[in-house]
Amino acid sequence: MAKLLIVEDDESVRMFVSRALQRAGHQIDVAADGAQGLEFIDAAQGCYDLVVSDIRMPEMDGIEMAKAAASLFPTMKIMLMTGYAEQRERAEELNGIILDVVQKPFTLAEIRSRVDAALSCPVRTAA
Repeated sequence: MAKLLIVEDDESVRMFVSRALQRAGHQIDVAADGAQGLEFIDAAQGCYDLVVSDIRMPEMDGIEMAKAAASLFPTMKIMLMTGYAEQRERAEELNGIILDVVQKPFTLAEIRSRVDAALSCPVRTAA
């Protein structure tokens, strides 16, 4: 179906999300933090149908990664996840860069549904 990149520092969440989306038929790459995620995005020349990233991570957080990825590949679809209200508020500054912020904890059905919704959104146009 779609080629997705999951960027999450918590291994259990990373595996939960990647397995759930892989079972839904998607091709999945995984990265353990934003810096590694950006490396994957750059190596793939932005050819992901969707990047799903945690916000709060060591080294480079999801917001920094989203900004950097959007500057390199302005039409790339990005969705963020967080369990922290203040991080969700920080993500509001990314209006036009990200499609959605998923609140943790979420169910298997919810993450699949939100990813499907993000994938069905029109591709952003370069600014």
